[in-house]
Amino acid sequence: MQTDPKTLQATATGAGSLPQLSHARNPGMALDMDWVKGVQANTSAIERRTASLPGRRSVKKDYQAAWLLKAITLIDLTTLAGDDTAGRVRRLCAKARQPVRADLLEALGMGPIHTGAVCVYHAMIEPAVEALRGTGIPVAAVSTGFPAGLSPFPLRVQEIRESVKAGAAEIDIVISRRHVLTGDWQALYDEMRLFREACGDAHVKAILATGELGTLRNVARASLVCMMAGADFIKTSTGKESVNATLPVSLVMIRAIRDYHQRTGHRVGYKPAGGISTAKDALNYLALLKDELGTRWLQPDLFRFGASSLLGDIERQLEHHVTGQYSAGYRHPMG
Repeated sequence: MQTDPKTLQATATGAGSLPQLSHARNPGMALDMDWVKGVQANTSAIERRTASLPGRRSVKKDYQAAWLLKAITLIDLTTLAGDDTAGRVRRLCAKARQPVRADLLEALGMGPIHTGAVCVYHAMIEPAVEALRGTGIPVAAVSTGFPAGLSPFPLRVQEIRESVKAGAAEIDIVISRRHVLTGDWQALYDEMRLFREACGDAHVKAILATGELGTLRNVARASLVCMMAGADFIKTSTGKESVNATLPVSLVMIRAIRDYHQRTGHRVGYKPAGGISTAKDALNYLALLKDELGTRWLQPDLFRFGASSLLGDIERQLEHHVTGQYSAGYRHPMG
């Protein structure tokens, strides 16, 4: 993972000019049940591979700072609380526009950077869009009866349309977990296909809620079916499950993306979400992604962190890199 820090810093600085999607969207394909049923997952091998990752892929000093700056540009800065207000969302958007203090960026030789997106509930789209106007930062909205996905299907489809109409450029949908648990892959495919159609030009992230799918094989198969149905991203979790993003689940989903790309030529993005709260966590996920998919996936159009507290810890680590001292968390508020 010893990529030149100057290269990473340059790509982080240039992140603001990246379009939402700089590659052709995944158009999907017909459901291939032979491919789906042939997918397996060796749990013990997957766990061994990911358990060894932190010790094998550590980065220090300038390299670590460069990777952490890159990580910031890949964050979907998120607030999904029942007590969200327009004021809170506006403050979060201000943090997305300037995620790191200017003095730290100057000391690191960096120009302005921003996060990958801001993610909110439907009711908060309007203040988020207004606060981010002209910045190039997209607004993502959770949808389709988030987090359980159990509201009537027509309402879930209409919710997508309303969020797109309100200005959301990205829609994070939740799948019906029962389709996975009962092996009804046709139903999952049809559902995802209709969600994709309802999104129109907005790109769609399919939340699998992996902590509720039972097995890694189910995770792999659900990932594949959602990509066949046209998902632009596959995402681990809502952040509301008891188990959210993990490295073993991420390895399974990333390899599904790799297999899909190798067979179809279409790139699909990946978003781990929930429980990723430290700079060390972020570095582990970036190392895994780089190992399995290469540097092309280290861009906001193909990788995002779904996180609310991660940014604060990254900023603390960057301040330590610059000053040699750790600061208190309150020095890096989210808004």
